Order: sequence, then C-alpha cells, then structure tokens
Amino acid sequence: MVSLSLEQVGARYGRREILSDASVPAIPGGSLTALVGANAAGKSTLFRRIAGQMRGPGTVRLSGADPGELRYMPQDTAMSAALTVYESVILALKQGGSGWRLSAEDLAAVDGVLARFGIAHLAERQLPELSGGQRQAVSIAQTLVSRPRAVLMDEPTSALDLQRQYGILEALRRYAEETGAVMILALHDLNQVMRACRTTLALAQGRILAAGPTLEVLTPDLIRRLYGIDGRVERCSRGCPMLIVDGPAAA
Repeated sequence: MVSLSLEQVGARYGRREILSDASVPAIPGGSLTALVGANAAGKSTLFRRIAGQMRGPGTVRLSGADPGELRYMPQDTAMSAALTVYESVILALKQGGSGWRLSAEDLAAVDGVLARFGIAHLAERQLPELSGGQRQAVSIAQTLVSRPRAVLMDEPTSALDLQRQYGILEALRRYAEETGAVMILALHDLNQVMRACRTTLALAQGRILAAGPTLEVLTPDLIRRLYGIDGRVERCSRGCPMLIVDGPAAA
C-alpha cells in the first residue's frame, strides 16, 4: 500500500516563511486527494517541498513506493519545443530511464495514455499548435505515462471546459484505483472536489487547517476561513453534494 505523510514540513523564500508545521497523517493510495485553498495559500510551495524541489524543516515520508516514482506536474508547463504530442510523451517516458531504445511496451504505454486522456487524435500535432486545454491534457499524459505511484498535480483542470474537466478527473480517479497511486490535486472548484476526491487537505496562509474525508473537511466554517465567503454543502436531486454560496462572509 502506497501512502504519503507530512510531519511539521516547512519552507521559506528568503526570510519569508511560506509553509509552517504542515503535518498530515498518512494519505493512502487508490483514490484522489484534493489540496484546496485560496490563491497564495502556499499550495504550489507545498508541492515543490514534497517533490524535493525546495528544502526546509520537517519530514516528507513516502511509503510503499520508491521516491523516484514521484511525479510533480506544475501549474505552468512550457511547451514551445518543436515536437509532436507523441514525441513529447515518448520523451517524458524515457527521461531518467536506462536508454533511448524504444520497445513495444514503451509504444503501448504511450498509445494507452493518449487514449486514456482522449488525445490520441492529437498524436501528430506539434505542441505549439495546441490550445491551452489540449496542452494541459498532454502534460497529464506526460506525467502519467511511466505509471508513477505518487503524483502531485497543480490545477490540472484549470484550462479545461466543464466536459473535459469531468472526463479528465474520471480518468485520474480510475488511474488511482488501478495503480494504487497516491494522487494529490490542487483544485479550486469545490464541486469537482466533492465529486471526485475522497479526501481533502485544506491550506491557508501556509498552514494545514484540516485533513480528512472531503465532506467532513468542507464545513461552512472552513469554507469561510479559506475563502471569506458564506457557503454550505447541500444535496442535489440526485443525491450528489454541491456547494451553495450565499455571499461574502460577514465582517
């Protein structure tokens, strides 16, 4: 069983503290976990700290998987290289590997990940020709083509329309179930969080305010503390949870 836990994790930019004592009990693999919080709450910094791109106090503990299996997809991914989509995913697969020779298994992995995320028809397109949403889907394919078992994704659906958001999150959820991977996604749409993510971490001003089952974390009080709005979770006619926003929180 793969799991990821944090113990008093911190990070600084110069003298400015961005993360402080971020502690989270073991997050099990096999389902999606959301990381939520307002802009500048420290979500990207937390991801960079977990991925080893920043140093700081505390311990990041990945159990059941090799640290080399962890993949981090940042919010902004540069795609100016004159490569086709297919070539770019092959490149992502072979980076850090033992060589550049392509096997039948490698080609099957690329074909499979393009099909999983609905972009097989873009295989021969050049990266600079793609729309923002298409580039985002390609970034997801590049991140998962090697089938990692620990994945951090910073706003992986921000450039997608509603239909594509639904499809991508469903594909990510199935990937987590199939591989047992720990998958943490920074997301802003709380309705998507409630639909797709079993657990949620709430971050504000560099501190973890709550962690646990999504519908237990997203209380009216926490929503007010995170976003400064009065909101509540209700059930729609089909029984699915949905966020009702009443307006800015009273001063």
